Amino acid sequence: MRGLADKTAVVTGGLGDLGYAPAKRLVEERCRVAILDAKPDEQNRAQAIGATHWQVDITKVEEVTPAFDQIAERLDRCSILVNSAALLIFKGIDASLDEFQRICNVNVAGTSLVTAAAVAHMKHNNGGSIVNFSSISGFIAQPQFATYTATKFAIRGLTKAWALDLAQFGIRVNSLCPGSIYTAAFVTRCKALGKDVETEDAKESKAILLKRQGRPEEVASVAAFLASEESSYMTGADVLVDGGYTTV
Repeated sequence: MRGLADKTAVVTGGLGDLGYAPAKRLVEERCRVAILDAKPDEQNRAQAIGATHWQVDITKVEEVTPAFDQIAERLDRCSILVNSAALLIFKGIDASLDEFQRICNVNVAGTSLVTAAAVAHMKHNNGGSIVNFSSISGFIAQPQFATYTATKFAIRGLTKAWALDLAQFGIRVNSLCPGSIYTAAFVTRCKALGKDVETEDAKESKAILLKRQGRPEEVASVAAFLASEESSYMTGADVLVDGGYTTV
């Protein structure tokens, strides 16, 4: 895709499936890719795709800012930011204050801290592209999803606010909103609940127009598009990648 080669891209939550796939795709598009993740990269997954890993807690500005300075020194200043990091807490009205604070601290405040650090470097580059991961949960209600839904609606709001504020610097901001995606997290959640993975996959697929869950690579393709110059006239947009789930 146009405008990706030789750019430095930062992907948060890059060791999870929905962050790893965009990181891999951006490497394939000849970007220099930095993966930020709170977890150590014990299996050298970043190195396996030609990316570099920084272990960073995105809720701590004292870790985020130095990481971006180190990335600038080792790879060059950030031109592309993919905010995929998210904490998954699924609770309804029974959510505790601690649960709300924890999920908002990562999904909203943490995303904001990372974006502020990235923007400081993008301004030096006279532009950039930010891709915020929201979700279909930022559009619709789902049972016992109040905590997660609140943060994903917030991401859409931040996307529009930042698009307005940053356009003057040539920085575009869009949100990518995946639907049901078959990931390791989906499998883990099924097993934790004592449910059969194939049965749950079939149940999820039934409600989707395309009759299947998506794959991380399909989300990654859209992330690469939004990061590239192919989407140069898009900012403040919400892009659904949900197999038609929200159409009906």
